[in-house]
Amino acid sequence: MIPTLLGRIQTRVFVLALVGSLTTLLISPLLPSAPDSLGDTYKTTFAVLIAVTVLGVAWEFVYHALMLFRWEKDWPTLFGLVTAVNEGALVWFLIKAGGIPGVSEDLALSTFLVDFGVVWIVTFLFVNGPMRVPFIRWRHNGGRLA
Repeated sequence: MIPTLLGRIQTRVFVLALVGSLTTLLISPLLPSAPDSLGDTYKTTFAVLIAVTVLGVAWEFVYHALMLFRWEKDWPTLFGLVTAVNEGALVWFLIKAGGIPGVSEDLALSTFLVDFGVVWIVTFLFVNGPMRVPFIRWRHNGGRLA
C-alpha cells in the first residue's frame, strides 16, 4: 500500500514527536559547540526539532505534488533519505535568517549538522524498520496511525 498524504503527515509528526524527542534528549548534551548551558542547548535543539516538524508537514504537500508525476505515485526509499538535504538546508537557512524562534543565528554549523543528522537518521531507520512491529496495520492503512 502506498502511504497517503494524511498518512505521511501523521507518521512524520508521530515519529518526530516520539523518536525525535527521545533522540534529541539523548544527544543534546553531546553536541559540539553547543550553547553554554545545558538548558540553552535543550531549548535550541527542541526548537530545531519543532521547526523540522512544522516545515516537514509543509514539505509533505510539495512531495505529494511531485509524486503525482511518478508512475508508482510513491518515492523509492533512497529518495526519502535524500530529502534530508533540502529539508536540512531550509532549516539552516531559516536559522541564519533568524526565522526560527528560540534558535540563535550564531548556532554553529557543526552543532546543527550533528543534531539534525542524527535525529534524521534515527527517525528514518525507525520508520523503515521497527515501526512496522508495533503498528502492524500501519502500512496497509496508507501510513495512517488512527
